[in-house]
Amino acid sequence: MNRIGKSVNTKDNGQFQVQHSHEDELRRFQIELEKELGLHQQKKNQWFDPVPRQFLAKDRATTTILFGGLTMVHDYLVEGALKGLGYQIKHLDCPDNESLRFGKEFGNRGQCNPTYFTVGNLIKYLCYLRDVEGKSKEEIIRNYLFITSGSCGPCRFGTYVTEYRKALRDAGFDGFRVLLFQQQDGLKQATGGESALKLDTSFFISFLKAVLLGDILNALGYRIRPYEVEKGATEAALSRCKQHLYDALSRRRWLIPALIRCRKELQAVRVDRTQVKPKVSIIGEFWAMTTEGDGNYQLQRFLEQEGAEVDVQSVTAWILYLIWEGRYDTLRRMNLRESDSGHYGLQGKKPILHLRMLWVADRALRIMFQMYAKIIGLYNYHLPDMDEIARVAHEHYDNHLRGGEGHMEVGKLILNVKKRKVNMTISVKPFGCMPSSGVSDGVQSLITEKYPETIFLPIETTGDGAINVYSRVQMMLFKAKQAAQQEFNEALTKKGFTVEQLQKVATRSKFIHPLQTSRHVVACTAANAVYGTCRFTGELFFRRNKEEIEGV
Repeated sequence: MNRIGKSVNTKDNGQFQVQHSHEDELRRFQIELEKELGLHQQKKNQWFDPVPRQFLAKDRATTTILFGGLTMVHDYLVEGALKGLGYQIKHLDCPDNESLRFGKEFGNRGQCNPTYFTVGNLIKYLCYLRDVEGKSKEEIIRNYLFITSGSCGPCRFGTYVTEYRKALRDAGFDGFRVLLFQQQDGLKQATGGESALKLDTSFFISFLKAVLLGDILNALGYRIRPYEVEKGATEAALSRCKQHLYDALSRRRWLIPALIRCRKELQAVRVDRTQVKPKVSIIGEFWAMTTEGDGNYQLQRFLEQEGAEVDVQSVTAWILYLIWEGRYDTLRRMNLRESDSGHYGLQGKKPILHLRMLWVADRALRIMFQMYAKIIGLYNYHLPDMDEIARVAHEHYDNHLRGGEGHMEVGKLILNVKKRKVNMTISVKPFGCMPSSGVSDGVQSLITEKYPETIFLPIETTGDGAINVYSRVQMMLFKAKQAAQQEFNEALTKKGFTVEQLQKVATRSKFIHPLQTSRHVVACTAANAVYGTCRFTGELFFRRNKEEIEGV
């Protein structure tokens, strides 16, 4: 046994020595290659992105702030609001496919659509300043800076500013300043140093007014434009409305006279709400569902051209969601045995006071929105109830999960179906968007099984797949049109009228008023107008005029 054991040990030791020799040879080969390539260093330092020059108060008068990323109405009104505070500011045009080309040329590989479009849009404008207007690189870096949004998370938001710097550096604008508006931390200079922006009450109120007014104008446009009698009348009226509000914000005038002038502009638009159109809601990743350009294949306008009424999500709803997050997290943390000292903890804070402040912020935001909405003529428009959305979504998508829109996309789809808010829901997201893809392609499949009447379409945008997306939208839109027509026919049957009779009555009812809307019963606007007109005029009116109507 000993002899056998010794022979086995000798054999194992020989194999070990051979293996050890091979490892030493490979290690020496690795060291030699690293020396040849210049990779061999005695001390390895952590990668560091150098900080561009600070934005100081003395540069404020000569520095133009560039920004963009919301809808075209929002960007225009925010420009007016900040100009009224004394800033030199300019909003960028809506990103197009040329912006995508710049983004892919100078950006990192494998980024998502919004990054390519937004980064490329900035570089495209800076190249225009250099190549067309003849400004030097030094002049551009000295006299311009850019504000963008960002956040922590599993996607592009976590490294947004770094991606901007890399693309700007490769495009020849190394040192260009970028300010970051954090999703939860407010505005701060991501490039380091103290920001020259005065983040006081006037700044936030002016910015908030622009956001609210942008949401209201967008809601009115999407409500009126599908039913306009004269093509282009709504867009012309909205253009004049934007100018009225821009002038009031930039000159820091009272908004109510401007809102009244806007209402008069919109009241002049002629509409015909006997047209049966399906209502389609666009939800999903924030940038993809908000932008109105090539970044989502101009989805809003495409749907309108195909005969649909579009329901868009408001930026105000996103602010309400952030307020809800603060309330939810505070309520969950305040019952812990010890105060949490983390970044979002409650150590040294007064949670009850914090909750009251968040409640006041929620109520103030809703009151401001409804006040402006009623003056300008946006009636029967309700901001979402965030507690209700969280409640219906929690069973399928935990409220603790964050990233993207969190649980909101799930809650919106459920409420769209249960309350018959829309005939069809489209979730739009960039290709490879992790938070949205997990919801749209995963959780929502369970929702559509639970509610078989759901017409739901998830689409991804890459910048070059418009034909495929348009084809898929058209196929699902056919079902939505059938659903809207069915709602309209049921409304006529319940009220006992034919289309011909209704058209006669429609000339003297809410069917032709651009701002008045009927009580919500179903998704289709024309069907709601049938219910609303009959309720408004009363059955007696129709019986008295039945002979006149049938004689037409």
